[in-house]
Amino acid sequence: MAALDGKKILVIATNYGVEQDEIVVPTDQLRERGATVTVAAKESGPIETLVGDKDPGKSVDSDTTLDGVTAGDYDALVVPGGTINADTIRQESVAIDLVKAFVEAGKPVAAICHGPWTLIEAGVLTGRTITSFPSLQTDVRNAGAEWVDQEVRVDETGSTIITSRNPDDLPAFVDAIQASLV
Repeated sequence: MAALDGKKILVIATNYGVEQDEIVVPTDQLRERGATVTVAAKESGPIETLVGDKDPGKSVDSDTTLDGVTAGDYDALVVPGGTINADTIRQESVAIDLVKAFVEAGKPVAAICHGPWTLIEAGVLTGRTITSFPSLQTDVRNAGAEWVDQEVRVDETGSTIITSRNPDDLPAFVDAIQASLV
């Protein structure tokens, strides 16, 4: 039996601009650990990823749309980064509502790199300590949270929020997601 058998994880993204490894690695590794992972995009169809925010990456199939999912059907939420993806998805009210619903239900929310912009927009960081891509430090502080420079930060103030800085932190990020569910 795999560690995450029976666990359902939702990954949300836009259809363009997700940092390739920040969606591919967690999705693949969480599936390898036994989780059922659903990738929901803004629109149906593939997600065109980028490497380093500029070079074309792999195309990732979406399973459904943001409108087609509800927090109650999942055990955890993952928000990948990529500057374009993160800046776009934080403007999607359905994505913001999903983040709020997961936090209110006490379900883990994991965001990496620029992904915490979505948590900032959802207003769920007050009084928490998180990490992110370093350029988000001021945004994090303005949202009422403390920013730290760590490969992964797990804040359990009320609900679990897991954050990491960049693709180099993916091993610790995925391990922390697993630990929050077992």
